Amino acid sequence: MKIKSLTVFCGSKSGKNPAFFSETIALGKWMALSNIELVYGGGNKGLMGAVANACLDNGGRVLGIMPKILLEWEAEHKGLTELIITENMHDRKKLLYEKGDAAIVLPGGFGTLDELFEMLVWNNLTIHEKKIILFNHDGFYDPLLALINKIEEEDFLYERSRYRLIICSTLEEIKAVFS
Repeated sequence: MKIKSLTVFCGSKSGKNPAFFSETIALGKWMALSNIELVYGGGNKGLMGAVANACLDNGGRVLGIMPKILLEWEAEHKGLTELIITENMHDRKKLLYEKGDAAIVLPGGFGTLDELFEMLVWNNLTIHEKKIILFNHDGFYDPLLALINKIEEEDFLYERSRYRLIICSTLEEIKAVFS
């Protein structure tokens, strides 16, 4: 599946594991070299800043989408190809989903989880049918996957999550999804 743009959800912090930062940089570089536009939250800190900088440093295009409320808090990236400012978080998420041909979810906090679950719900409701890749590097999302399995075991889902969520633990696995 050849894609033109990829929405990346990730933390505005880098976290403790340096592998998350280095894998994020590798992802941004691969996107640029593959001529895949990065669509992301518009920040210049943490993993968000790392993926944007890696993409830009390697000649890639980067579209940031940020709500007014986060302009000061997340410190918008000043060097993007394009930055869209939205009125609120809902409008931001809607544009993030619309502008990407697929999504990758890297490690992050509550905002990243919110984006993941909203994307899954919209996919489940057939609002969209875009691929959603959970980058489970170094087992970061293992506890979440265990919870999702429990939700499935207890019959709270209309379909198995494996039909909507692609789990990858390496960048090579992500590349294979799009080759």
